[in-house]
Amino acid sequence: MKTDILVVGGGGREHAIIKKLKMSPDAGTIYALPGNGGIAEDAICVPEIGAKEIDKIVAFAKEKAVGFAVVAPDDPLVLGCADALRAIGIPTFGPSKAAAEIEGSKVFSKRLMEKYGIPTAKCAIFSDVKEALEYVSDCPIPTVVKADGLALGKGVLIAMTRKEAEDAVRTIMEDRVFGESGSRIVIEEFLTGPEVSVLSFTDGKTVVPMVSSMDHKRIGDGDTGLNTGGMGTIAPNPYYTAEIADVCMETIFKPTIAAMQEEGRPFSGCLYFGLMLTPDGPKVIEYNCRFGDPETQVVLPLLESDLLEIMRACDSGTLTADMVKFSTGAAACIVLASKGYPEKYESGFAITKDADFAAEMYVAGAKKTDAGELVTAGGRVLGVVSTAPTLKEALALAYANTAKVHFDGAYCRSDIGQRALNAPVK
Repeated sequence: MKTDILVVGGGGREHAIIKKLKMSPDAGTIYALPGNGGIAEDAICVPEIGAKEIDKIVAFAKEKAVGFAVVAPDDPLVLGCADALRAIGIPTFGPSKAAAEIEGSKVFSKRLMEKYGIPTAKCAIFSDVKEALEYVSDCPIPTVVKADGLALGKGVLIAMTRKEAEDAVRTIMEDRVFGESGSRIVIEEFLTGPEVSVLSFTDGKTVVPMVSSMDHKRIGDGDTGLNTGGMGTIAPNPYYTAEIADVCMETIFKPTIAAMQEEGRPFSGCLYFGLMLTPDGPKVIEYNCRFGDPETQVVLPLLESDLLEIMRACDSGTLTADMVKFSTGAAACIVLASKGYPEKYESGFAITKDADFAAEMYVAGAKKTDAGELVTAGGRVLGVVSTAPTLKEALALAYANTAKVHFDGAYCRSDIGQRALNAPVK
């Protein structure tokens, strides 16, 4: 008998997860809460239930008697959505509220790394604005100022001058641009080196890293302009060699899983390691308690194993490394955004594809009109993803197909993956 599945969330990441889950021979009906206009092609969307409405999510899961649930975004995980679903007997992929604090509080994660000797940037923690300002008046510059709590991936400010450091402290702690997330801040040393994202499956004891990836956060070519939720990704990341992977496994991945176990917060689900390959070796920049977006959009297309089977094993504590197999090829994701993003932009424009479009399209910010037309409804509208034996081929295919998707004001970066192609490490 097939298993009906509930997926909490409604972005490009969730679309990628749902498309991969659909490929499982055990997958039955898939429900997406809230989903979006593009996800509606692959699942039954329930737009009236938001991803943070835990009671409604639980009631829906019970009513539909779903056999498995996937909680994808950070907010519901930090609010305890996975716990609430497990409490009514539904096996769930995603960490408990206690384990999700590894992303929900940067103060918690920094203290965890310090306690267990996991390599990361040196830092100082403040809940008093005056003390924080005093600290940045003579700390090494550049420096990094982070809001403690969740901030839609935007709670990190890099200060290149002392004035910028003081402004960052005031912006977060006094102006509260990130709300209550800014009641405490972490001020970190500025690290240098290539950044790498490594998502991993874990059941709380065993950790199995996925293929590495590289994100492109800035809105403009050449990594210029404002930070975004991500304008494109490639996988694998050429800077992340087999030797570096071995070092990360022994000094970061295994120690983190063991530390969470030791703290009485065993972590099961997807643990995201944001790494920097510094001259002193790999260090953790951040942890996320879930699949990254848009990293998921290039990692999952390379997964050859059954995602539902892996997710069940993570929940039941039966994960083994041989369950997880990735192809040796490469993947590229080009994000099409609305003109003006990440600031002001207009929505409601029809999205069309040429007849010869031949790639995956993961929809993030779009909805269906009453007439059934797909229209833009967000800043990052969709990601076009291609896979190929080499990164160069994957990028060429992804860009060729991105040109076949149309809506008014569509914008994408023209240099996704160039840094990877130019990497000295092959």
